[in-house]
Amino acid sequence: MRECGGVAALVGLLPSGGSAAVHAAAVLRKLCDNDIQNCDSVRECGGVAALVGLLALDGTDAVHKEATRALYNLCDNTGCQDSVRECGGIAALVALLAPGGPARTHRWAAAVLAGLCTNNTRNQDSVRECGGVPALVGLLAPGRIKAVRGRAAAELAGLCTDTTVNQYSDRECGAMQALVSLCTNNTRNQDSVRECGGVPTLVALMAPARPADVHTRAANALTLIARDSARGREAVRACGGAAALERVLGRASSAAAHEWAAAALRHLGQPGGRDLGRWL
Repeated sequence: MRECGGVAALVGLLPSGGSAAVHAAAVLRKLCDNDIQNCDSVRECGGVAALVGLLALDGTDAVHKEATRALYNLCDNTGCQDSVRECGGIAALVALLAPGGPARTHRWAAAVLAGLCTNNTRNQDSVRECGGVPALVGLLAPGRIKAVRGRAAAELAGLCTDTTVNQYSDRECGAMQALVSLCTNNTRNQDSVRECGGVPTLVALMAPARPADVHTRAANALTLIARDSARGREAVRACGGAAALERVLGRASSAAAHEWAAAALRHLGQPGGRDLGRWL
């Protein structure tokens, strides 16, 4: 496909915004799955900018879905990560997180932001500057999650299964993964999460009724916030975070959830974080 000009032809279909664009984005997604050469070819043909352009179209859920999924597969390529930022893609993705949008659009936009911020400090900063941190925290608000949970579960069945982002139980995990990517080695983003009320929200996600994958990602985020900031540690303690993390350690959950809960407690200076072995 690449060698015979197929990538350029597909990119040429994207500006239409119609069904041809949906199918073209879907094929580009598959071509870019774990293929660095194809990712580079898409970028060199103007495909990143064209996909970002599709995110600005109103009332086109199918287009948004395929465009974000294609961008997700481009995120492993540093050149493509930078290209998304340079053509306004981060602001466009943050805009898709606005209240009232489809649950799967929220989930995919959050997943793309997570990929863009992995090992990319400039993109981490750009998401914060575009208002992405409070937008992602907003996706975790209990009332909003309850309102869309049924629809999100139904929509999940319609997604293809050839990318690990579909393993997320719902948009909670997508939002938390993005927050983890944003906060890794970035104290300004950690402070932003704390300042916009993200710590109590993350602690609330440690409730026993939540599944293990939610516990894992919430504890991961709390670990980063507690590790690098005294104010972060104070915020986690102040909203009952230590007790919530201890509860995760004391119940039958996944090894990953136990590991991150113990790590968070260790940074909080709690006894439960010093002896992980007795919980596993």
